[in-house]
Amino acid sequence: MKPLLIITSYFPPEIGAASNRIYHLAEGLKNDYDVSVVTPLPNYPTGKIFEAYKRKFSSNTEDHGITIHRLWIYASISKNKFLRLFAMLSYSFSLIWFFMWHKIPDKVIVQSPPLLVSFTCMLFLRSKKRKLILNVSDLWPSAGLELGALREGFAYNLLKKLEAFNYKKADLILGQSNEILTHITTITAQPQLFLYRNFPEIEIPKFTTTNSDKGKIKLVYAGLLGVAQGIYRLCNELNYDTIEFHIYGSGAEEEVIKTLIESQKDLPLYFHGRLDRAELHQVLLKYDITIIPLLNRIYGSVPSKIFEYAKLGLPMLYFGGGEGEHVIKDHNLGWIAKESDYKHLNEVLAGIKLSDLNVTLKAAIQNTAKHEFDFKKQLETLKKVL
Repeated sequence: MKPLLIITSYFPPEIGAASNRIYHLAEGLKNDYDVSVVTPLPNYPTGKIFEAYKRKFSSNTEDHGITIHRLWIYASISKNKFLRLFAMLSYSFSLIWFFMWHKIPDKVIVQSPPLLVSFTCMLFLRSKKRKLILNVSDLWPSAGLELGALREGFAYNLLKKLEAFNYKKADLILGQSNEILTHITTITAQPQLFLYRNFPEIEIPKFTTTNSDKGKIKLVYAGLLGVAQGIYRLCNELNYDTIEFHIYGSGAEEEVIKTLIESQKDLPLYFHGRLDRAELHQVLLKYDITIIPLLNRIYGSVPSKIFEYAKLGLPMLYFGGGEGEHVIKDHNLGWIAKESDYKHLNEVLAGIKLSDLNVTLKAAIQNTAKHEFDFKKQLETLKKVL
């Protein structure tokens, strides 16, 4: 089989949509290619190298037929911009070292963002003989501007130039959303474009009735507790008259959420920590509805949770705007609340009855996921353009 290299900043055992997306892509391609993955020593989302990998400069392992090269990185989730920049540069330097000492295949998939890491790959690996495939999951630096993580100025303009360079040097670009692909066409018409959604490859489980003895809707959030999700604010803004709110995950807001729960013990608000993906899927089946929030609407973003929860048969309340709203509406996956409008969010929640969250609705959502969000079908189409 021909070799194929995947370069990513996130990979299991790290959690999150990015690592899951790349893992399933590697798994799906290994029957057609000799797949290898280059990734940092695992550290996300804690910003600390995982215990099993501490005091290592690199690690080379084989997992289910995939060769995994883990490289040194200065791990950090510091809010200090210089430390975060150094963290990205450290992985870029490790990649350059890897490129110098390894034979790089003629077909390479590069994950973007991080923008600086993908720029390093596109700069050093460009060759007329090599096909560079850029997998774009978010639009940086514009997403950083919308999140408030970046400001317009010299640094932002420099990142825009890196972004344009990456797109123009790619032979094929995989975009997670139609908005991403539309944005790319405003910069360059050179690469071939392909809509590659983050469909999960998971077993569709059976579900049971979940109604609470207290007559309240069991609302759940599971995932990263970061700035973009805004879960801490959500905890403060929710009206708990008809709901109880359960939270799973970890991230930057974890401690303030725990402190809030400790200070507001009268609220039906619960934090359960982080679970591995397989265990989480089973736990989620006991809840009535899940919420998918974004603190601010991010152009190009379509949360992968939509497709994963659909396979679980879990009704969704989407609170993030953008293309994600259209996915929920077009496929009848749940309810929509206006982005950043907490009053409307509570109105929508108040209008949902336990009787609405029935087995018929869950079965319909699962059936939609089975036919519309088919990972294998999408992968077979992708193979034709790789």
